[in-house]
Amino acid sequence: MKKIWRKICEDWILYLMLLPGIIFFVIFHVIPIIGMKLAFQDYRIIGENIWVGLKHFKILFSSPAFIDVLKNTVIISSMKIIFIFPIPIILALMVNEVRNGPYRKYVQSVSYLPHFLSWVVIAGIWISFLSPNGGINIIREFFQLPSLDFMTSKEHIRWVLVFSEMWRSAGWDSILYIAAIMKISPQLYEAAKLDGANTLQQMRYITLPAMASTVITVFILNLGFFMNAGFDQVFNLMNDSVISKVDILDTYVYRIGLLNGQYAYATAASLFKGVIGLVLILSTHFLSKRFTGKGVW
Repeated sequence: MKKIWRKICEDWILYLMLLPGIIFFVIFHVIPIIGMKLAFQDYRIIGENIWVGLKHFKILFSSPAFIDVLKNTVIISSMKIIFIFPIPIILALMVNEVRNGPYRKYVQSVSYLPHFLSWVVIAGIWISFLSPNGGINIIREFFQLPSLDFMTSKEHIRWVLVFSEMWRSAGWDSILYIAAIMKISPQLYEAAKLDGANTLQQMRYITLPAMASTVITVFILNLGFFMNAGFDQVFNLMNDSVISKVDILDTYVYRIGLLNGQYAYATAASLFKGVIGLVLILSTHFLSKRFTGKGVW
């Protein structure tokens, strides 16, 4: 314990910078755990709440609306992991092959930029771009294809979520992989070149193995947020025409909890989502530790 306090005293400025983040997580993520007991109670504005046990969970799992929302959440989250997760890795590999310094910085800056935009701004951009008079439909008209309103199309709205999330996060998420690549010794590449390895072989036998631990860690963390599916994104891009295809657990909890006032029922749905996320991240961690010898901790 003395060594820990000595380390804190030596680097107190770094820990001071960390303090706002710790306070944020304590207020918005740790303290609210106490309120999860509401999932087992009937909420009363006046007087004590009544303990009802698993009543709200039984109603939850017998509700067709909840089953549909759970299905949407799983489908959207699965699509994002399958189609988005490899993109930052590919982008990092491509950026690593760019030898022109200024151009490389330009590509990185442009790819990072969307991450700093709020989903309100991004939703406005995509809604305008995909509208009947937007850029995509202008291109379609050039090729004599019929105009489509992507934002009200049940067939396309989930792909809109996938591609808008990809556009926003690919550059920012690639930072971790670029950092992992930067740690690789240049001598390994020089030795591989002397042995006759081409660019793809260097990537396969040097770069990708060096990135493996980072990829596993990020994958585990992504699975921990599997049930989130992106509240801000869905809330801003959702409309009445496509709500049956994109209504996820977070928007469902928001609607029945804050808008309809069913606080206990909404807490039960939120607790279910949190438990599933915890199970996913722990099971993935132990499986990765068993087969690769490396976990997230």
